[in-house]
Amino acid sequence: MVDTKISIIGAGSATFSLALVKDLCLTPNLEGSTVSFMDINKERLDAVYSLCKRYADEMKIKLRLEKTLDRRESLGDADFVINTALVVGYHGYRAGWQIGFRRGYRFGGSYHIMHDEGFWINFYQLRLFESIVNDMLDICPDAWYIKLANPVLAGITYLRRRYGKVKSVGLCHGFGGVYHIASVLGLEKEQISFQIPGVNHFVWLTHFFHKGENAYPLLDEWIEKEAPRSWEKCPHSSDLGPKAADLYKRFGVFPIGDTCTPGGGSWPSWYHTDQKTEERWKEDPKKWWRVVLEPSRKDRVTELIKVAEDSSSKVTSIFPPQKSGEITVPIVESMTCDIPRVFIVNVMNEGDLVPGVPQDFEVEVPALVSKRGIQGIRTEGLPKPLTAYILRDRVAPVEVELEAYECESRERLLELIMMDPWTRSEEQARKLLDDILGLPGHEEMEQHYR
Repeated sequence: MVDTKISIIGAGSATFSLALVKDLCLTPNLEGSTVSFMDINKERLDAVYSLCKRYADEMKIKLRLEKTLDRRESLGDADFVINTALVVGYHGYRAGWQIGFRRGYRFGGSYHIMHDEGFWINFYQLRLFESIVNDMLDICPDAWYIKLANPVLAGITYLRRRYGKVKSVGLCHGFGGVYHIASVLGLEKEQISFQIPGVNHFVWLTHFFHKGENAYPLLDEWIEKEAPRSWEKCPHSSDLGPKAADLYKRFGVFPIGDTCTPGGGSWPSWYHTDQKTEERWKEDPKKWWRVVLEPSRKDRVTELIKVAEDSSSKVTSIFPPQKSGEITVPIVESMTCDIPRVFIVNVMNEGDLVPGVPQDFEVEVPALVSKRGIQGIRTEGLPKPLTAYILRDRVAPVEVELEAYECESRERLLELIMMDPWTRSEEQARKLLDDILGLPGHEEMEQHYR
């Protein structure tokens, strides 16, 4: 049995915490690990702890599970610190988005207004990231910081520049969209190989093989013969919908995961200019984000907490012992037990891993993970037009946002809003900024940018 401690910050995210414990229970090499659940919401923390403890007990797997409201206590002796925390919550998304709608903004613009990386969301996330890393430098300086909480792109870029001594990596499940393609084509995931370079929420399938043979012809055939029928039934804003296929036609490589879905900001704007255009491309970001826009809807967390409160139910019957497909636990296993594997991760572009992207900026690339740590693998990059869009739509706004954050500059923040495709005037941008900074609960941010 191993003597590894995993601290989960924001463990009240019941879906993630349960998935992690399930994966640990199904990973014999990590039996005996300590998992410290930390959250500021006691009700959620207690429910998640109870749910996960019952799961491990039913599986008869020895895990040392702890819970605490004190982050510094959770970080004590940690080997891995996993951050899943969201400061403002969905209500914070909704409050800013409602202002955005009133001020003429739509989904499909920049990632910094009508998306879950809005500037008022990122401000508090960056504050949280810094406070966690500073605590780690004080308490567990040798631990790995594994960041799942958004913004991954701006967060990894900022932390690696400012806190280079901390071993950090960002993870995002979006690359798994390649397995959706494989499933639709009838290919087993174990028989495919691929390369998906880019930056977080903007990655593209540049290489796609099945049993060593180019699999793109299979995708081409599906788009030509099967896709039109599939699109009649598929949900709006699908990662394999007509919008994704059109982007493939334009650029010669297929967008993967959240690259063009509402989960990644619904890029690019020309598919979202009005409702008629969205209907043509089977896009409906508002429906995709209904869990945020319709607060009365029951969410997954509420359902899991109900299960935790029902001691008569068998947790493993409701959530069968099957691996989640997430890569967090396999990465921990690779580093702890020195089992070299390749994973898709978010790291700095040191070594020109994605040609054309600045080397002091985050990229999403394959990496070799082992006891030696995380070593990014250089890719051939993306077609030139897509590299240009990365620089315009991802690198430039993030640089302006981080400059505004570090310099406490309200004018830089205004310039970030001005970069959004839906901004038509400086007056419009100023009203949006003033409205959001004036929201209840944003006093700290308003003071920061005063």
